[in-house]
Amino acid sequence: MLIKPDCIPCILTMALTSMRRLALDERDILELYGGILQIPSLRGDHWDRTSPEVLEQVMELIVGATGSVDPFHDLKEEQNRRIMEICPFLRQLIHDASDPLKTAVKLAILGNTIDLMMGTRPTDVENRIEERLRIPLHERGYAEFREGLSRSELLVYLGDNAGEIVFDRLLIQVIRERYPVHVVFIVRNVPTLNDVTLNEARSVGMDQTATILENGMDGPCPGTVFERCSEEVRGLIERADMIVSKGGGNFDSFSEVNRDLRDKTIFMLLSKCYPYCEFFGVQLHRPVITGLRHAVP
Repeated sequence: MLIKPDCIPCILTMALTSMRRLALDERDILELYGGILQIPSLRGDHWDRTSPEVLEQVMELIVGATGSVDPFHDLKEEQNRRIMEICPFLRQLIHDASDPLKTAVKLAILGNTIDLMMGTRPTDVENRIEERLRIPLHERGYAEFREGLSRSELLVYLGDNAGEIVFDRLLIQVIRERYPVHVVFIVRNVPTLNDVTLNEARSVGMDQTATILENGMDGPCPGTVFERCSEEVRGLIERADMIVSKGGGNFDSFSEVNRDLRDKTIFMLLSKCYPYCEFFGVQLHRPVITGLRHAVP
């Protein structure tokens, strides 16, 4: 999905929030924010970009200002640690469910709200998760997902954020208990925002559940641009029987691939903004699971 007018204030807010997390002084923030405001797509000059590609330009400026190639390293570690604390609770939810796979899917999608959970106590996070689990999952999208698993030998899973990856690992574990499928989990090659790299994936034990590969992209892009991935990753994606794309950044970028790849991709994300609500035909903050052959749940 290419950027919409709604994306500009959203990206600017994300940039400012990110800078505040880095504890930069006000003078540095003013200078950095001024540079961000000069990015053409944030001035309405280029509409032929996806949000991850614009955020990549934002990240390049943040990296330049901080002198750190991974300025959000501590945030990612904290997000992983906080969700690992409630992992037994999450496992119990899946174990007690009448349909463990569906519950694991819903949890994985809810993990896309990890930023909103970080300021609360573990018990508050657990309560919020239980409350959000009551929201129904669209049956057609879920049925398409199960059907895809039943005929898949190779599943490529495009990872998203730290913290969220704990939910992803639980889902992959449930999948592998029920289907004889090999899972390859793709992470960012270059650190960007709070997105998962090899380090965060290994720290939660994803390497014990799936094969982990970096996407090979040469910049801090919080998405998956197929043409910029390594030859190995492109080959895996092309050979995969099924692709799972997690989160908004992967949706925005990977929904632009060719039809053959889109048709075997299941997108899992939350409808966090108006363009998503309009595209998927859902209310705000609803779980989305769908292939683009049936884009409206």
